Amino acid sequence: MKKVLVTGGLGFIGSEAVICLIENGYEPVIIDNLFNAKVAVLDRIETITHFRPKFYEVDATDEEATEKVFAENEIDAVIHFAGYKAVGESVEKPLEYYENNLESLIVIAKCMKRHNVKNIIFSSSATVYGVPSRVPLYESDPVAEATNPYGETKVMIERILKDLQKADPTLNVGILRYFNPIGGHPSGLLGEDPNGIPNNLLPYVSQVAIGKLKCLKIFGDDYPTVDGTGVRDYIHVVDLAEGHVATLKKLEENPGYVVYNLGTGKGTSVLELVHAYEKANGVKIPYVIAPRRAGDVAENYADCEKAAKELHWRAKFTIEDACRDAYNFQKNNPEGIK
Repeated sequence: MKKVLVTGGLGFIGSEAVICLIENGYEPVIIDNLFNAKVAVLDRIETITHFRPKFYEVDATDEEATEKVFAENEIDAVIHFAGYKAVGESVEKPLEYYENNLESLIVIAKCMKRHNVKNIIFSSSATVYGVPSRVPLYESDPVAEATNPYGETKVMIERILKDLQKADPTLNVGILRYFNPIGGHPSGLLGEDPNGIPNNLLPYVSQVAIGKLKCLKIFGDDYPTVDGTGVRDYIHVVDLAEGHVATLKKLEENPGYVVYNLGTGKGTSVLELVHAYEKANGVKIPYVIAPRRAGDVAENYADCEKAAKELHWRAKFTIEDACRDAYNFQKNNPEGIK
């Protein structure tokens, strides 16, 4: 059974990827510093899959501790999720973002080299395209200056990995540019569980839906979009997880350096998402319009035909499915995962 090191494997996307790996016959080894995750997620992964992956409470920036994980496990591939990810916070704390996100990748890459691990999937982002001159976005579009430090760390890491692959052609690198992951595991056991006030739209909507937060703030209603609110490509987190397994199988063919957009290929506005949530769950979401947020763009959605053609992967779940699963998780876990 092939062992896959999953950094940040107890987080929202990481935990779904771990489940998907187990369901596809891989053995995940998780490292997570629990900065934005909880160890109880491990129990829930076991409940869902009837398998308890090996877990190390390790920060990926800690080279000595990360090296020990590589030494104790014959790792075949790495999926690198670990990193700070809040756009707004990155504008306020750029130094922390550059230090944490770049250092963790460098440590992982050094350990991979020492242990002759030749496959890595990096969790990148649509923010690497900067302010889109048109949509949809294609993998062949230029990687621009990102609109915020979080996005800029993704641009830099993509460049580092490209240079590493150029220096060692036996290395296989899969760059996955996500759009906006939402939803949760259909069991209701796992979902987006942020510390404090959510930075992302759907967990905020879910907390409004159960009365934990009073009202949704929509940042800007004067964008040149269908209803003035920002348009994004929202993808169900289970679809996203399956995209990682499809990419892992691709890396086993030794393709070198590959880049894929993972999204639905369709834009949905903030207001359209709110109305889909109301319809899917029979709830009302009160909202107010607030000023635009620094670093946000009007429209951002993907062309995903390359992933469909080369990975035989396509998003299957609808926006309503994602809204239902997000609400189900929030209802079952009103105070988050304990």
